[in-house]
Amino acid sequence: MSRIKRRDFLQLAVAGGALCTGCNGSGNLFSFGPAFVAPATGMAPCLVSPGCRGSKVKVAKIYMANPKPMWPHPKLDVKAEVQKYEDYFASAMKDELADVDFVCSETVTSAQQMAGIKNKLNDVDGILAIHASWTMWPILQQILSVKRPTVLFAAPYSGHEWIRFGATQKAEEGALLECMLTSDFNQLAAAIRPFRAIHHLREAKILDVNARGKIHPYHNQINKKYGTTYKIITRDRMLKAYDAISKDDAEAEANRWMARAIKVVEPNKDEIIRSCRMGLAFKRLLDEEKATVMTVDCYGTMFQKLPAFPCIGFAMMNNLGLGGICESDIPSAVTHIIFQGLCGKPGFVNDPTMDVSNNSVILAHCLGSPKMDGPQGKAAPYKIRTIMERQQGAVIQAKMRIGQKVTTAELVTPDKLLYSTGTIIDVPDIDRACRTKITVKVDGCAEKLWKNWSHGLHRTTCYGDLTKDLKRFSRYMGVNLINEAV
Repeated sequence: MSRIKRRDFLQLAVAGGALCTGCNGSGNLFSFGPAFVAPATGMAPCLVSPGCRGSKVKVAKIYMANPKPMWPHPKLDVKAEVQKYEDYFASAMKDELADVDFVCSETVTSAQQMAGIKNKLNDVDGILAIHASWTMWPILQQILSVKRPTVLFAAPYSGHEWIRFGATQKAEEGALLECMLTSDFNQLAAAIRPFRAIHHLREAKILDVNARGKIHPYHNQINKKYGTTYKIITRDRMLKAYDAISKDDAEAEANRWMARAIKVVEPNKDEIIRSCRMGLAFKRLLDEEKATVMTVDCYGTMFQKLPAFPCIGFAMMNNLGLGGICESDIPSAVTHIIFQGLCGKPGFVNDPTMDVSNNSVILAHCLGSPKMDGPQGKAAPYKIRTIMERQQGAVIQAKMRIGQKVTTAELVTPDKLLYSTGTIIDVPDIDRACRTKITVKVDGCAEKLWKNWSHGLHRTTCYGDLTKDLKRFSRYMGVNLINEAV
């Protein structure tokens, strides 16, 4: 995964962890200092990790150690061994884990001691168990009995128990156990990523502007399994939020987007101003509802019933570390939340089309987001265009990075996650199909990908190879993870 880490995104979270609302009661934007200006938007960035609205990820940290071990050395200084890890957490990973609350940090030397603190672990998002010395098996059994997502980190020379880890994972008691046998301490942060995704799903709230009047069973199933909430926003309330944004603020926002664009191709300035006003209204609604993701039934019940298409507004939300999702697509919204939790980067909702001649899939949508590396990453170059098939509205045509590894996925049911990985080999800029396009050389077989295709058209793509993270997340949540390209 790219080392534009969560620490780059989370540096702003250390100071307070409170969400920056972006607007005051009158609808005017708060000012912000010169230390950070969010590229391609005048709104202040989200100051917490995406999807959690200020609530920290709760992790229990358990050091498993024998105070008088024979291995790795009979005179091992357990306190010094623990302190080595603690120093690393406090220094190298301080920013990367700024959104993590280690609600329990214990050195445990016996199963009896572990049994006495199990009640502290019932409400944590996950358990990080660090193997410090030999003869810790009874302690691990007590940890697994809590039935919380658990990562066991075992550096070389920590003990011989690793020979049982694989068999334990296959057994019933190991259903929630992942193991990292490595000397790479950076993997301690990777261990927590699935915990963060689980936490974000539970904290997330999706707002959907539509007039359908019915909630699809998928929404209730996602709420039951993950805790994610969903709320319909009426057209009247959307218009009220839009009217509450001043024309001056909307024009200032539009000027920023136009100034940073390579070129404004088709849309006139009035169209862009209305689109940016819609985006500022999205932010207002998300703040009012303490929500994290906005979607609109833009090709359905809301088609041409709002002052502007939502596309630039969605790009604005994605740039801020929140979420803007096309076409009231809730599975894509939930997948976006998972991506944000795992790596702090947004998803690109897309319509795929195949090209087996070079084992690739072309992923296209008119909505592109410049900040695919996350809110603190460098913005991609972009043009401002119309929606291709409508020849209306205003959208961001973002030029993504050739050579970038990507993961494409969709949580098509609460218990099934389809995915594939690949590398961007081209960024077509042709007047066919949607505006933002990437050609991805598939890891696996593009022909198998289309033959295995199911569950509709949309997929969601994120920068980075998130295979290991998705496998851990899926194990913890009882999800069937399927690689569509194999």
